[in-house]
Amino acid sequence: MVPARPVRLFPRPVTLVGREDLLGEVRSRLLDGGDRPVVVALCGLGGVGKTSVAVEYAHRYQADYGVIWQITVDDPAGASASVPGSVSASVSAAFTELAALVGVRQVVDAANPVHQVHAALAARPDRWLLVLDNAADVDAVREVLPPAGRGHVLVTSRSAHWPKGQALPVPVLDHQVAAGFLLARSGDSDRAAAEQIAQEVGTLPLALEQAGAYLHDSGRRLAEYVGLFRTRRGELLAHGGADGYAAQVATTWSLSFQRLQQSDPSAVAVLRLLAFYGPDDIPVGILLNAAPGEDPDLHDEGIADVLMPVLGDPLRADRAIAALRRYSLVSQPVQGRVSMHRLVQAVTVDQLPDEQRAGWRQAAAELLDAVLPEDPDRRQNWPVYAALAAHASMVLDLAGSGMGAIIEYLHSSGDYATGLILQRQRVQVMRDQLGSEHPDMLSAQAMLASLTGRAGDVARARDQCAALLPIQERVLGIEHPDTLTSRANLAFWSGAAGDVARARDQCAALLPIRERVLGIEHPDTLTSRANLASWSGLAGDAVEARDQYAALLPIRERVLGIEHPDTLTSRANLAFWSGAAGDAVEARDQYAALLPIRERVSGAEHPSTLTARANLARWSGLAGDAVGARDQYAALLPIRERVSGAEHPETLTDRANMAYWIGEAGDAAQARDQYAALMPIQERVSGAEHPETLTARANLARWSGQAGDAIGARDLYAALMPIRERVSGAEHPETLSARANLTYWTRVADGDSS
Repeated sequence: MVPARPVRLFPRPVTLVGREDLLGEVRSRLLDGGDRPVVVALCGLGGVGKTSVAVEYAHRYQADYGVIWQITVDDPAGASASVPGSVSASVSAAFTELAALVGVRQVVDAANPVHQVHAALAARPDRWLLVLDNAADVDAVREVLPPAGRGHVLVTSRSAHWPKGQALPVPVLDHQVAAGFLLARSGDSDRAAAEQIAQEVGTLPLALEQAGAYLHDSGRRLAEYVGLFRTRRGELLAHGGADGYAAQVATTWSLSFQRLQQSDPSAVAVLRLLAFYGPDDIPVGILLNAAPGEDPDLHDEGIADVLMPVLGDPLRADRAIAALRRYSLVSQPVQGRVSMHRLVQAVTVDQLPDEQRAGWRQAAAELLDAVLPEDPDRRQNWPVYAALAAHASMVLDLAGSGMGAIIEYLHSSGDYATGLILQRQRVQVMRDQLGSEHPDMLSAQAMLASLTGRAGDVARARDQCAALLPIQERVLGIEHPDTLTSRANLAFWSGAAGDVARARDQCAALLPIRERVLGIEHPDTLTSRANLASWSGLAGDAVEARDQYAALLPIRERVLGIEHPDTLTSRANLAFWSGAAGDAVEARDQYAALLPIRERVSGAEHPSTLTARANLARWSGLAGDAVGARDQYAALLPIRERVSGAEHPETLTDRANMAYWIGEAGDAAQARDQYAALMPIQERVSGAEHPETLTARANLARWSGQAGDAIGARDLYAALMPIRERVSGAEHPETLSARANLTYWTRVADGDSS
């Protein structure tokens, strides 16, 4: 007679995707234990598929085990299985049944069935597997873990608190795997819609299965579900079956919420607060423990009663986060930050009555606003701003002072693209609230112009300043500091857009007014002096620019300090114009001395630091080190692309300079190919007649000839000449250079053809 083989398992999952690596890790950990019991606790958020992974493992490797027994540890009736020294009635019954099957228990036996099973398992020569499903925490299974034997124990639990080496987090699915599941489940081929759904539900397996079941039952397309989910999320999450799951998304965490409410109301308060921020990297260490600004003024007394005791008390805050971790409602804190699944946030918010929802959102805004440092321009405050910036847009009023400070930080720290997106939204809201001529609205428009130019659209920035200036003169007065700032910005962006003579003349007209109104050593006056020096150089007088910066620098050092950003900018410009005036070695050495200071003060990836790196490379080349220049540009370019964007004008300039020094270092063919790839991008971004575009065209012609294609060089210069004459003038040095090169390559091409 074949002896009974005790096996009790849930049915094998019909569909389990994206879990092969996790199953492999489970297998590896269990087999590493040798002949002693090994525990692996699959832990994670409700609905993430912990039980499915455990059951799949048991079915996949059942031939390796003489006993496989699955027990639901958490008593749905509410018995306290987490009390040490006790087990629930359902767990006791499951062990009683197993004891009988392994031949160690009679029906009327009064011995403890758990102990009997432990003894039987310890004596077995083969391997055995216990699956302890849905354990509340480690205390819930402490009494039932076998102390001896050649066995394996798989636990599933929402709690992340397990002895060292036992916890194995179960993550949500990979985004592409989740989209593929929806395509297969629905029979639809719209991958874009599948990826949108996966994004909306945070790739949570339960939510994906629920969506798949709805699509299958309703016959709707994936694209239709996207629209339904965005408008009727609560209903979709609360209804509809999901194969292999006992509840819907909206209810799967309800028991966790209920237990938290009973055991730790402060944790529930923190959960509700965090639900209104972005899902990733929520800086609880700042929001709950630190207080750079004033204490938050929480206007809702009910919310203040439950939340204020946590704020500023690190121990209570840590206890609240630990309570949320017991149910995997937040991630493990890392450097004072946690993350929440977006659906946990959604369900937490959706379950609040409307009036409470508004109150908690306001509390989240008031708390974030309270911990913002006062000066967003100070580098020391940037880490706090960086941690809060992504969450500010979720809760702060776009027209409020807090969002204004966030945008100032983005501007000061060099994240112009993000700042521009937010400032555009802010200006629209402020225009609707304040009107187009309110002083705060005018300041917002000035910031918009600055961000527009810093983000790369210098012509639009110039036009925005030109439109703003007459309104400021009428509303504020012609000598108001804000009006003078806009005059300075108009000059700056006019020059940046290519009209350097106009920029020089505007700065020259502005400087005496600023000296009279503000004083000769006021920072804004010094800025006007710096801009006049710069545009004088760009208008053709490099020696004058150098001398003006040499006179300005000691004043800036005395007034602002030697490491102030404006002082460093003056040092950089003095280096540049020293080189432009003919001393490339001096320029190289000055940039080499400046760069480590710039990195320390502004950061290694700040745009000003990258500009210093670019200039060091350039003047290294002009000082005779073409290989060094090439290599420095090659190292700089990927950083510039990541920070500024692949089509930012400064990125394109770096690409052009790298191509140039590749040629100067001896590889004319590679230089030609680099310029050929750059040209269509340069034309699209800057325009076909922009000076940078024309320079790139000239260099493409030059390196084509140097690479052996004299006819190509001739034809390229012939096409460039009429444009250069029209844009720069017939006697401009660049026009004369192009004409000379056309003559040269025509002669070479004629010689080759003969």
